[in-house]
Amino acid sequence: MVDIQNRFKRWLTGEGPRPPLGTWLMAAAPATAEAMGYTGFDFLVVDMEHVPIEVSDLAHILRAVGCTPADAVVRIAWNDQVLVKRVLDAGAQTIMVPFVQNAEEARQAVSFAKYPPEGVRGVAAVHRGSRFGKATDYLKRANGEVAVIVQLETPDAIARLPEIAAVPGVDALFVGPGDLSAAMGHIGNIGHPEVQGLIEEAAKASHAAGKPVGIVGPNPEMVRRFLDYGYDFAAVASDIAMMTGRATDWLGNLRDQPAQATAPAAAY
Repeated sequence: MVDIQNRFKRWLTGEGPRPPLGTWLMAAAPATAEAMGYTGFDFLVVDMEHVPIEVSDLAHILRAVGCTPADAVVRIAWNDQVLVKRVLDAGAQTIMVPFVQNAEEARQAVSFAKYPPEGVRGVAAVHRGSRFGKATDYLKRANGEVAVIVQLETPDAIARLPEIAAVPGVDALFVGPGDLSAAMGHIGNIGHPEVQGLIEEAAKASHAAGKPVGIVGPNPEMVRRFLDYGYDFAAVASDIAMMTGRATDWLGNLRDQPAQATAPAAAY
């Protein structure tokens, strides 16, 4: 029998790597996704919110990540019933829903991801999620294997964190520091003391609610700070950020050094 076990969902409950570390996929390219999956990240976030990735593109990216030791988390564009259905049918098992502001929106997200009677997800017999029908127990097990992460991105959402965390079927919370800083009047400055204070407060509130919480940071130093606050899983930067950052460093190094006129041509 073909198995559909969701490893990442188990990691959220304490099994596997501690803490799970990941990065964002912004390149929208299967080859880049596959390469990042082999570098040692535990999870890769496929960003359908800010990247022009459609469901047909998603299937190719999920195939690429599926060849590697990493697990995929799909951040959908919005809390939309049709989009959730299509993404899960395309093979996603862990979804991240952006800009959830209250318990009712969290309940909607969960219902969109679950088959009846727990939710309203539409039923199809053969799709990539069910391994094209070869996972014969898919309809019975899917509700238990799908993981729903809701993203809190404003002070109002964090104020409502306890009620959001209490919604059955919400597997984890995720603080979005970029939008949070913007909503607090400090756009582009997640390091501002007020923003950092609320980020730390959100971690404490999540633990008090008994719910794992994740976050993303721009560099290892910031992510270490978040982990010290108590975040249970974290992503650092993105494939594009790492690529362009390394390219900038190398190019700057070459331009800062005088040319070696006597150096032989590289034999590439």
